[in-house]
Amino acid sequence: MTATKVFPLTDLAPDAAKRVVLDGIPIAVVLDSAGIVHAIGDTCTHGDISLSEGFVEDDTLECWAHGSKFELTTGKPLSLPAYEPVPVFAVEIIDGDIWIDPEARIDTEKKQA
Repeated sequence: MTATKVFPLTDLAPDAAKRVVLDGIPIAVVLDSAGIVHAIGDTCTHGDISLSEGFVEDDTLECWAHGSKFELTTGKPLSLPAYEPVPVFAVEIIDGDIWIDPEARIDTEKKQA
């Protein structure tokens, strides 16, 4: 699969997340406080909760239900009760639009080494 245009960058508020479903995969698209767009799996690994309904703070997205925070660049949980990471997807901004390929997962293990 190739990247899909999800919506214009102007539709995404700073320090906010928006849910999209691409090829059956729920993805939270986040604009962090530094103005960087991230795409991570939208389902908390602790429970079946949409992360896009949570809270963005700096480079994290916090699950509203139980408080687990996930790092936007790696998907790694930074607090319990979640202990499994969420997937991270490559994002491109083309002509002011956000494009994501749900099959292009970023290998975050290399970033953590």
